[in-house]
Amino acid sequence: MIFWEDFFAALSLVFVIEGLFLFISPTRWRDYVKMVCGQSPRSLRLFGAVSMVVGIVALSVVRHWY
Repeated sequence: MIFWEDFFAALSLVFVIEGLFLFISPTRWRDYVKMVCGQSPRSLRLFGAVSMVVGIVALSVVRHWY
């Protein structure tokens, strides 16, 4: 049961952070999305892979130390 609580807490934080960027600066966010749409699929996959690795490492550090 704890897994699902953690999962939904993390998902909720994603929505809060995404919403915060849209609320604070919608024009810059739109420009960023346009820039991302122009990237090659390979670049997007590489960015996604790096993001996942950074997230996994950060999560394991947080889980280990706290």
